[in-house]
Amino acid sequence: MIALLGTGTMGAPMARKMHEAGLEVRAWNRSPERAQPLAAEGIEVAGTAAEAVHGAELVVTMLADGEAVSGALEDGAAIGAMADGALLVQASTVGIAATEAIAALCGDHGIELVDAPVLGTREPAEQGELVVLASGPQDTRGRCEPLFDAIGSRTVWLGEAGAGTRMKLVLNSWLLALTVALGESVALAEGLDLDPAQFLEIIHGGPLGVPYADLKGKAMIERSYEPSFALSLAAKDAGLVGEAAARHDLELAIGAAVEQRFRAAERAGYGDDDMAAVAEVAR
Repeated sequence: MIALLGTGTMGAPMARKMHEAGLEVRAWNRSPERAQPLAAEGIEVAGTAAEAVHGAELVVTMLADGEAVSGALEDGAAIGAMADGALLVQASTVGIAATEAIAALCGDHGIELVDAPVLGTREPAEQGELVVLASGPQDTRGRCEPLFDAIGSRTVWLGEAGAGTRMKLVLNSWLLALTVALGESVALAEGLDLDPAQFLEIIHGGPLGVPYADLKGKAMIERSYEPSFALSLAAKDAGLVGEAAARHDLELAIGAAVEQRFRAAERAGYGDDDMAAVAEVAR
């Protein structure tokens, strides 16, 4: 049995891929109405976090931030209701400090932690093509493999718990900076009376192009921001990158500017839109 805490934009498709792979899943969400569609698909839905984890071998958290994870584990009493020998697979992007706090909580309750944030947005989650950045005790790998194979196309094991979160921050630093630069390039092309689609055509398939630019660039040009990954979450992730840099005495000037851009877009009312809406700040 796998208990999944969090059935939002990422969690719901992850639950479906687990179910399709033949894994027994019980799901819970802070907003119950978001979990109910899963019940019609044969996935058990629990009323509380504690009920969800009862008897589960693996407990997966896929929530918005560290506060939400801690809330489900502590306030929702999930950590105390976990079975002896159960693993906590923490898949949310929560940053270094929150990961350390979750690890301490697990230690207090005799629970082993697998720190395994995922790389990808809604579409890869729906296709079971996430990249799992796993870290944790060596002897937990076999128990986690069926879960990771169900939700992802690739699992990278990075060492002791905590390494997955640190690598996710590095990858987010790159991805968020790329998104902001892409938005500014699209806006610049428009401002210079050029067709930004031609910019994308020129870089497509060459050393300057990446598939991500095709995907997000099209959304930016069309101003079509149906959320694949909410801009508010991107702003949160940019803040986590900044926290990590400060913690390790690094001066990430681009990272700071990227966070400012996402925060500005959030203040402008684009928080619930896709992160590609950061392009509107430059416009």
